[in-house]
Amino acid sequence: MKRKYILPLFLLIQILFLRLLAFFPETVERFYSNGLYMGISTISRTLLGSIPFSVGDVLYGTLIIYCIYWFLKNRKISWKDKLWTTLNFVSVAYFLFHLLWAFNYYREPLFEKMNIQRDYTDDDLYAFTEKLIAKTNAIQFQITHDKNKKVTNPYTQDSIFKLTQNGYDNLANEYPFFKYEIPSRKQSLFSLPLTYMGFGGYLNPFTNEAQVNAKLPMYGFPNVICHEMAHQIGYASESECNFIGFMACIKNKDLYFQYAAYVTALRYCLENIYVKNESKFKSLKPTIHKGIFENYKESEAFWEQYDTFIDKGFHIFYDQFLKTNQQHDGMESYSKFVILLINYYKDKTLG
Repeated sequence: MKRKYILPLFLLIQILFLRLLAFFPETVERFYSNGLYMGISTISRTLLGSIPFSVGDVLYGTLIIYCIYWFLKNRKISWKDKLWTTLNFVSVAYFLFHLLWAFNYYREPLFEKMNIQRDYTDDDLYAFTEKLIAKTNAIQFQITHDKNKKVTNPYTQDSIFKLTQNGYDNLANEYPFFKYEIPSRKQSLFSLPLTYMGFGGYLNPFTNEAQVNAKLPMYGFPNVICHEMAHQIGYASESECNFIGFMACIKNKDLYFQYAAYVTALRYCLENIYVKNESKFKSLKPTIHKGIFENYKESEAFWEQYDTFIDKGFHIFYDQFLKTNQQHDGMESYSKFVILLINYYKDKTLG
């Protein structure tokens, strides 16, 4: 067999292996997520966490420039040779992607790990949302002392990065498997492109750095970084990371962290209710402080500035990416964390 065919064949083997691996979540949970990955993530964050800029973004930028250079330099090479070279690169990248982080897509679902039910009724959604409204209203008023005033987070982004540890420490006291150590939380060097793509942040799977879009409205910034930190501790599902990030924020002693989580979760719940029962949504809306809607308007105005075909294209791509990696609801999986919230807090108080 010619050498140029070896890595493309290895890519095919990897794809088939992952199809099989999906049937063994307990094995992945035990040997990878709670085994090999713990060592890999510790090494990555120890080496790169103290570096003040995003090493992963620098690597991505360098790779993009090199790929452009390579294609220009080899423009006379036949398309078949370019295809085989590309497949060789993809095969290696695909292997490293899974080895360094993405096998976590195949771990045991959090529903099973925490014994949380998957089913809920519309009445369950309404009841939880009413509790959420009361809690969000209370914190909004506690911060602003004015029901009509939006919350303005006074912290710098670096301060928020440091404050996140408090919430994760408190959460780990209750659930040790959410323990977060060795911080590696950074502003993305690609914040502007991320904004045009419609993303608030991402985890670099090759460097294990939690990247956050530095341009985001600050009131929700703590919730975004706590979500990305959940990816760092080995949770790949977007709905699970939304849930873990929510928990880490509300366990934080800081009111601005709590508000970021509650106001985000409330929006997801209200969107679900609007789809299911518009009249119920209209009856709940007047019970929500106007200041909360002012924060929602702040977010809408921010994203509208960058609303182009680019973000729609990337969302279509990412939707397919998620579906390929065990998240069959695609982009909708972000909102599925509402199910985790409803059933987890069915017999618990918020906070």
